[in-house]
Amino acid sequence: MSNAPASTDVLEALQHLIEVVAQLRSPEGGCPWDLAQTPESLMPYIIEEAYETVDAIRQGQPEAIADELGDLLLQVVLQAQIAQEHGQFDLKDVAQAITEKLIRRHPHVFGEVQVDGVDEVHRNWEQIKTTEEQEKSDSAIARLSPRLSRYARSLPPIVASMKISKKAAAVGFEWDTVDGVWDKFREELDELHEAIASGDQAHQQDELGDVLFTLINLARWYDLDPSVALADTNHRFVQRFSMLEAASDRPLQDYSLAEFEHLWQQVKAQLAQAASQPHENE
Repeated sequence: MSNAPASTDVLEALQHLIEVVAQLRSPEGGCPWDLAQTPESLMPYIIEEAYETVDAIRQGQPEAIADELGDLLLQVVLQAQIAQEHGQFDLKDVAQAITEKLIRRHPHVFGEVQVDGVDEVHRNWEQIKTTEEQEKSDSAIARLSPRLSRYARSLPPIVASMKISKKAAAVGFEWDTVDGVWDKFREELDELHEAIASGDQAHQQDELGDVLFTLINLARWYDLDPSVALADTNHRFVQRFSMLEAASDRPLQDYSLAEFEHLWQQVKAQLAQAASQPHENE
């Protein structure tokens, strides 16, 4: 069924990792820190390692990617090891569950279904997920709100907003045109201005959230990724600020706002000029 069976070396490496983690968790000679961990205490590490993996991929550094994927894999094995100790599940159950899910949700690969392009694959995937949820709930109608609630609880806010808006739009909860989204954005921005003027911080927080959610909907309409956009902006800001510090001749606290702006524009011009220069291999 597969054109690339796992090699013995890969299986041996995975088995060695499993044994190492089991030893770390062993009451006899194990590591006190590892023994003290719980699924809940390890949650921040899962998030941290996932972000570091994404950063390594974005930087395009194969060695760093392999290293960070290893850290992420460790979190999977640790969670499975702790669950096994409590008689809940083990790594075999984890692997079997995802394998069965992949086979079930790819009938065009492992079954007789024919598809015409990526869009149809995505539609089939969503339909299969809906059917699975109906079976779990013993209901003829699978409610969308529990899934949206799960996104809101478990995903980073920007990612969750994008997923929630996509799923809601898929069932018809959507503007007719992008002009409607722009109108909504301007409306929410006006409401944020009013909330700021009111001095009510809780109200300000709510309205800021509405502005951001609507802005993410605009990104969805234009097929833009707000997480990638914000990450790129963060990187650009850090790069420019680093150059600004390098160009300064006294402590930054001694600069006026006008002087900061002058330096900032110089840095932007330098970067724009560098970007416009042809590469040597072109």
